[in-house]
Amino acid sequence: MQQIIINTQVIQLDQLLKWEGIIETGGQVRPMLDEGIILVNGQTATERRKKIHPGDTVEIKGVGIWKIVAE
Repeated sequence: MQQIIINTQVIQLDQLLKWEGIIETGGQVRPMLDEGIILVNGQTATERRKKIHPGDTVEIKGVGIWKIVAE
């Protein structure tokens, strides 16, 4: 499991994935959500603007798992 360090109290899922370089544009997250391959804290994510906080875990099936930590 890799760590993603954020310097805010909250970040949106699509922004997090762009910032980390997992996707290039926010629009790329929609097909991934529709396929059900993104999990946040073990639950299937359905919102591209879902709020992610330090302590959360984001998983993309077949890609990786990341733990979100505060700076």
